[in-house]
Amino acid sequence: MHHVVFGQTPGGKKVEKLILRNKTGLKLELITYGATISSLEVPGRNGKSEDVVAGFDNLGAYLHEHPYFGCMVGRYANRIAGGQFELDGVTYSLARNNGDNHLHGGVEGFDKKVWNIMEVNDRPYPSVLLSYRSEHLEEGYPGNLDVRHRITLGPGNQITLDTEARTDRPTILNLTNHSYFNLTAFRKNIYDYQVMIHARSITEAGEGLIPTGKFLDVRGTPFDFTMPTPVGKNIDRVPPGYDHNYVIDRKEENVPVPVAEVYDPLSGRVLKVISTQPGVQFYTGNFLDGSLKGKGGVSYGRHSAFCLETQHFPDSPHHPHFPSTVLREGELFKHSTIFAFHVK
Repeated sequence: MHHVVFGQTPGGKKVEKLILRNKTGLKLELITYGATISSLEVPGRNGKSEDVVAGFDNLGAYLHEHPYFGCMVGRYANRIAGGQFELDGVTYSLARNNGDNHLHGGVEGFDKKVWNIMEVNDRPYPSVLLSYRSEHLEEGYPGNLDVRHRITLGPGNQITLDTEARTDRPTILNLTNHSYFNLTAFRKNIYDYQVMIHARSITEAGEGLIPTGKFLDVRGTPFDFTMPTPVGKNIDRVPPGYDHNYVIDRKEENVPVPVAEVYDPLSGRVLKVISTQPGVQFYTGNFLDGSLKGKGGVSYGRHSAFCLETQHFPDSPHHPHFPSTVLREGELFKHSTIFAFHVK
């Protein structure tokens, strides 16, 4: 385990970088700003490990506007219509930072906070435990919220993200990791990737990508990834690309189930996602335009990366039939997501 200073925020807070490695070629770099996975080197078919996530070489780039590369998003990942919600008869107002709507926790969400290092372990597997306290009414959300987020490099080239949270008064909560993946190490776009998502429906999205409350059967539509399908096969039929919440097929709540698999024929890399979360946002980097220069001078263009954001559904506070995102005092928010890599 390697541990270095990555930089300092304008407010004087030190940002650290932790480097985790396992014995089978996996290397993960994590910065405490946003609990961000800034680099992830994964072996390919030729045995060479390459970086498969978008990110930057320096803190300054993360401090400026970027599309949530690799960070933890909260308090509420995805969108809340109208920038407000009602809980127990009280209306709470949030930032409208995505048109008329609230996105990814607001102007200064969890992605822009410096997280605390609680534990660093090498045994039985390399892991880091981070924590963050979100104060009552931070970004408009009620309750003092204590979050713990553990990143572990497990056996078989898998990364496990375990997140827990408690509050001292009723609030809403929806947390996700927002890593952007390119399994060719950004040599090509993502059109040839074979994607399978274990979901027979999506939440229908209306204006501003806000759910209408309806569930749409994906079978026979451009959203159908129930069998391995190239990303580029139908992406032109859903301009500007995929940015949709898939309802994961599951028989029981809060147990780990397969969410998605992505296979890159060029490198041979396969990413399998497993999660306890009820949904996953499949996003294809539609608004990357080449203006952002990442690690090693890589230019991140349109459809150069994808996200599989395990989550509760967007705008759940306005749809009582969606899985609840309410967390009350005495309750424990607990979810896990696994990113498992192999080669074929």
